[in-house]
Amino acid sequence: MDFNWSSEYPEGVLSFLDTDLYKLTMQNAVFQHYQKVHVTYAFTNRTPEKKFSRKAFVWLCDQIYKLGHISLKDEELRFLKSHCKYLTTPYLNFLSEFRLSPREQLKPTFNPIGEDTGADDIIGDIHIEISGKWVDTILYEIPLLALTSEAYFKFMDTDWNYEGQEEKAFEKGLQILKAGCTLSEFGTRRRRDYHTQALVFRGLVNASKKAAESGLPGKLAGTSNVHLAMRFNLAPIGTVAHEWFMGIAAITNDYESANEEALRRWVACFGEGVLGIALTDTFGTTAFLRSFSKPIKQLPDTTSTAASTTEPPRTYAQIFTGVRQDSGDPAGFVKIMRDFYDSQGIKDKKTIVFSDSLDIEKCIEYKRVSDEQGFESSFGVGTYLTNDFTQLTTGKKSVPLNIVIKLSSAAGNPAVKISDNIGKNTGDSTKVAEVKRTLGYVEKEWEGGDETRRWGTGDDAAKS
Repeated sequence: MDFNWSSEYPEGVLSFLDTDLYKLTMQNAVFQHYQKVHVTYAFTNRTPEKKFSRKAFVWLCDQIYKLGHISLKDEELRFLKSHCKYLTTPYLNFLSEFRLSPREQLKPTFNPIGEDTGADDIIGDIHIEISGKWVDTILYEIPLLALTSEAYFKFMDTDWNYEGQEEKAFEKGLQILKAGCTLSEFGTRRRRDYHTQALVFRGLVNASKKAAESGLPGKLAGTSNVHLAMRFNLAPIGTVAHEWFMGIAAITNDYESANEEALRRWVACFGEGVLGIALTDTFGTTAFLRSFSKPIKQLPDTTSTAASTTEPPRTYAQIFTGVRQDSGDPAGFVKIMRDFYDSQGIKDKKTIVFSDSLDIEKCIEYKRVSDEQGFESSFGVGTYLTNDFTQLTTGKKSVPLNIVIKLSSAAGNPAVKISDNIGKNTGDSTKVAEVKRTLGYVEKEWEGGDETRRWGTGDDAAKS
């Protein structure tokens, strides 16, 4: 398909693979361990000043209901079998027959501001409720977020065009690669639309080719978007998200053991060292590391693959390739992980994947800090790449939405996320406070933690 900016890709989401890889890996794990669990999800707009018209909402609903027509294509199944060999055969058989049922599982609503005349231009807030079996609803999050963003910039903030997006991504990619960084594109959920993401990723691929020709030290690892990875014949990038830990904690209602149980079942599904980047901050990194340091426990229905029963069992920290930093102070996190690995006597060089609202300057700074502490580093850059636009008439920044969809309950129990930044606390406030007390969680201040200004404001001048 031609990705020239003047030739738009069809609107909406048209493939199960137009999502982040970790939704598929988590669906695989849920399929194996928690097929019958019922869950709900909640939508949050962290930029509540950004409203929608009824016309935008109607378009969004149309796109949501079209998700029910998607099925896995033969070429997509072949790609998953060849490039994602960790996905299990029973799961791929399930996915081949899988369908979403948005009319039964989703409830989108529009709440007008002021008097509701029923007109298309009435402004209001939108909300989306998701309910169903975990294995049946887990794929909604990424397409719903992408569609909501697309609706906003199709009907509300329309003073922009695609021109220069590929070239801008090329220049950004080249700067990041010149600094020696390993870069992945993580921008599906808050992209302007699919076409923008395709242009951006093509710019990054071209930057990678230029960097290789010029002998630059960095490299492009790939993209989290499985559909784009297929189009460019690359392996998609990703492992696990907060949802896995949140769901298991809610199901068991045992927050002191939830991290360990999540790690245990992940390893049971995919094997030791596979999809081996651990996410640390769901209930705070301190609590996670207590579980990360423990020996691996086999599930009752699995057989150990350890080479010798005379050797002590390895810990999760030993078998995982590294960790992902997604909230709180990144420099402080690097020091915490250095101290942790040293205390465990782990000499292998581990990797830290940074993924929290990155730009060029942050990538370069966090690489320096990681290098100093003896870590490999990698950078998952999202919104800065796939939703970086300037208003045509004002020259000011066209600010992205900061929207999230998080698990809100599992097995009838509330699901929460604490993170390493109070601005990212998610879920029932009473349960959040209870979990913090249970885990001895200590709040930390960080100047970069204001979620309402994550990507600037409409008064900011656009960066060149």
